[in-house]
Amino acid sequence: MTAAPALAPPDSFTDGLAAPRRYWAHLAIGLAIVMSVMDGTIANVALPTFVTVLHISPAGSIWIVNAYQLSVCMSLLVLGALGDIHGHDRVFRVCLIIFTAASLACALSHSLAMLALARFAQGIGGAGILGVTNAMLRGIYPSRDLTTGIGRNTLVVAIALAAGPTVASGILSVASWPWLFAVNVPIGGFTLIIASRVLPAFPRSKNPFDGASAALSAAVFGLLALGIDAAGHGQGTAIAAGEVALSFCLGVLLVRRQGKRAAPLLPVDLFRIRLFTLSVSTTFLSSMAQLMAYVAIPFLFHEIGRNQTAIGLLITPWPVMVGIMGPFAGRLARRAAPEKLASAGLLLLAAGLVALAALPAGAAVWNIIWRMLLCGFGYGLFLPPNSATQIGSVPKPRSGGASTVGATARVLGQAIGAAFVAFLLGFAPSGGASLSLDAAAAIAVIGAAVSATRGGTKAT
Repeated sequence: MTAAPALAPPDSFTDGLAAPRRYWAHLAIGLAIVMSVMDGTIANVALPTFVTVLHISPAGSIWIVNAYQLSVCMSLLVLGALGDIHGHDRVFRVCLIIFTAASLACALSHSLAMLALARFAQGIGGAGILGVTNAMLRGIYPSRDLTTGIGRNTLVVAIALAAGPTVASGILSVASWPWLFAVNVPIGGFTLIIASRVLPAFPRSKNPFDGASAALSAAVFGLLALGIDAAGHGQGTAIAAGEVALSFCLGVLLVRRQGKRAAPLLPVDLFRIRLFTLSVSTTFLSSMAQLMAYVAIPFLFHEIGRNQTAIGLLITPWPVMVGIMGPFAGRLARRAAPEKLASAGLLLLAAGLVALAALPAGAAVWNIIWRMLLCGFGYGLFLPPNSATQIGSVPKPRSGGASTVGATARVLGQAIGAAFVAFLLGFAPSGGASLSLDAAAAIAVIGAAVSATRGGTKAT
């Protein structure tokens, strides 16, 4: 690889960057995404270690994971609004610094409180990185190549998801748990250097930051995430219902407040764009179905007689196929109707989930693998055209808001999907995994139907 080009302060883009600067810019985004995606799951592998080393209960250790996810839910819309005001490139770099510094704080933590607090800060950085990704790709890639760029991004995310548990296990086999987080420090520093030299200067708006709406937004999505998590883990119906109800009430206040503002933090005005609304709805449903499958599949494989090591290996074909399909689907979306590709992808995902739910006990490895490959094929075919349609359906100056709304829909869909699986597993302990996969398939079919209704709807 050639050295990164020495550039003056990044200039404004018109319709994407020229190569090779475009590829260096995507490298910076890709490295940041790998860190933020991996750190969303990497701590799961080390939970037993945290219990022993930090002298905490298994229930308490869950906050090491929840603190990160809660922070992401609370921060996405706020950081998207800041991106519109101050520029997505600035928000990206600042959040990369926050993420890197918080990773160092995680590595230096010696108590549950310190580690959970550092993970919360890490989540703020991760939310800023993930929330502005599609908006930044829209500025880095020419309009004609946007689906290609998103396809490459899909590959990066898939690799990070597939490699996360393996990387965590590898680090823990040769080093202590702080290195799970310390490894981000040099990578974050290197990424920041590249980003500072090659990212374009994104447009800034003159709208003031709405602090009251930001606080309301954080409360709405924080309470909703806590309520969903409480319901999924059986922490009490009254507590879960109270948190969700309070979230709903505050949400009504937030929407009313946003309707009166020219540049709302929660971009309710974008939902007047039919194509955007349908795309966000499709994102929500597909994310719900995907996460339900990811949670239920390990239980299913255990039921049919696979051990823990085999379960990890058998899950891998899905994200690997998503990564393979991502760039291909991105190129294909330039020639075929994106909504048709997205619908076909979700229908293939649904077929794979139904086939998995019907797996017999003692099924042969190849009989499992082709089902997982089918799921990955369908989901990989769906992601790039759906993401490109979603971000391309709004005016460029509103890309930040559109990107974070999409990310919020994805996170909430995943949270509700996980809670739904927890409910189904409790409702039907002996067949809950298969029931969850069938339910996920039904949701994927609904998502395909919603996606199909986008045909003939023009982007802004």
